[in-house]
Amino acid sequence: MTRVLMLSWEYPPLLVGGLGRHVHALATTLAATGHEVTVVTRHTPGALREEYTEGVRVVRAPEDAPPVVADSGDPLAWALGFGHALTRAALRATRTGGYDVVHAHDWLAAHPGVTLREHLDVPLVATIHATESGRHQGWLPAAHNRTIDDLERWLAHEAVRVVVCSEYMRREVGRLFAMPPERIEVVPNGVDALRWHARPRAVAAARRRYADGDAALVSYAGRLVYEKGVQFLLAAVPQLRERHPGLRVVVAGEGPYSDELRAQAAGQPGVTFTGFLGGHELAALMGASDCYVVPSLYEPFGMVALEAAAAGTPVAVADTGGLAEIVEPGASGVAFPPGDPGALAAAVGAVLADREYARSLARRARRRAREDFAWPRIAARTAEVYEAAQDHDARRVAREAESVLAAGVTIPPAREARSPRPTA
Repeated sequence: MTRVLMLSWEYPPLLVGGLGRHVHALATTLAATGHEVTVVTRHTPGALREEYTEGVRVVRAPEDAPPVVADSGDPLAWALGFGHALTRAALRATRTGGYDVVHAHDWLAAHPGVTLREHLDVPLVATIHATESGRHQGWLPAAHNRTIDDLERWLAHEAVRVVVCSEYMRREVGRLFAMPPERIEVVPNGVDALRWHARPRAVAAARRRYADGDAALVSYAGRLVYEKGVQFLLAAVPQLRERHPGLRVVVAGEGPYSDELRAQAAGQPGVTFTGFLGGHELAALMGASDCYVVPSLYEPFGMVALEAAAAGTPVAVADTGGLAEIVEPGASGVAFPPGDPGALAAAVGAVLADREYARSLARRARRRAREDFAWPRIAARTAEVYEAAQDHDARRVAREAESVLAAGVTIPPAREARSPRPTA
C-alpha cells in the first residue's frame, strides 16, 4: 500500500479537458486496489471543500486570484495564485496523515509538487501529459509560452520519475528536456469501457437530435484549440456532404478557438456546435455516430479515441503522436495525414461507405480498449512507478548517510529512523 498525495488543476466536477478524467480514474482505481490516495485540486462553486468520495480524499483549494486569463492569453499571474492556493491546501491536508509519494500532474502543479516533496521529504513523481513546445508545434511565440516550457523542464528534472502516456511522448520529453531515458516511464492512459457504452435509448435520442434521418453522423469532442485540428474537419465537410448527402458533423467542446471555428462554419450546412457535453451525453453522441474523428496536429496520446472505441464507434485519426500507437490503420480504425482535409474526407468516407468494414473496425478497437487499456492495468503500472521512485529515494538517503558518516558527522535521529517505504 502506497500513500499518495496527488496534485491536479482539474478534478470532477471541474473538468476542462482529458487531464481531469485521467486523474479521477487513476485515483479511484488506485484507491479500489488498496492504496491511500489524497487528491488536492481546484475548488469549483457547488463542490465541497473536502470530502471522501469513491475511496479518495479530495481537498479542493479556493483560488487566490480571480479565475480570469488576461486578454493576452498569459495565464502566469493566475497560475501563480493557483499554485499558492494548492500548496496551502496540500500542506493543511498533510497535518492529518503521512505520505510516501507526491504525484504532480503537469506544469500547473510544479511549484506545489516541489514544495510538498521538500516538506514531506518523499519522492516526487510527475506526469507530463503534454508539452508547451508540442502544443505549438515547436514554436514558443510569447514570453509566457517560454516560461511554461521552463516550468515543465524544471518539474521533469525535480521528479524522481517522469510518467508519460506514449512512446512518442517519451521521445519528446527526453529530447526537449535532456532527460535520461531510465527516468521516463511510459504508462498509457486508460479507459472505462463500461462507462462509455451508452444505453440504447440514450443513443437513439442522440441520433434523433443530431442526425438527419438515416444520413451519416460524424462527431468530434474536445477542447477547441488550434492544435486539435477541428478546422481541418470543417474544411472537409463540403467534400463529405457531396459524397454523403445529408451528412451532419457535430463538434462538442469549448475553448479559445471556438469563435474562429464557428466563423469558419458559418453558412455551411450540416455543422452543429454543442458546447461542452458531460460524460453521459458525450457517450450517447459517440454511440450514435457513424464515425468519430480525431483531427489533431498534436496529440500526446489521444484518450478520446479510446473513449469512442469503447463506445463502439469507428474512429478516424490523424497519424500523429500517440494516436499512431493506439489505432492500427485498417484494423482498429483509419488514419490520415494531419492537416490534410482531403485525406481526412477520404478516410472518413471509407468508413461511411462500407458499414460491414466500419463494424469490424469498431469491434477490434473496442476489444483492444477493453483488454489493453483497462484502468486496473494502468493503476497497477502506476503503482510500480511509485515503488521505483521510493526505491530510488531510499538509495539516495543511504548515499547521503554514507557521505555524512564518512565525513565524521552525526546523523540526526529523525533522518536515521526514516523508513523509505511503508510495510504494507
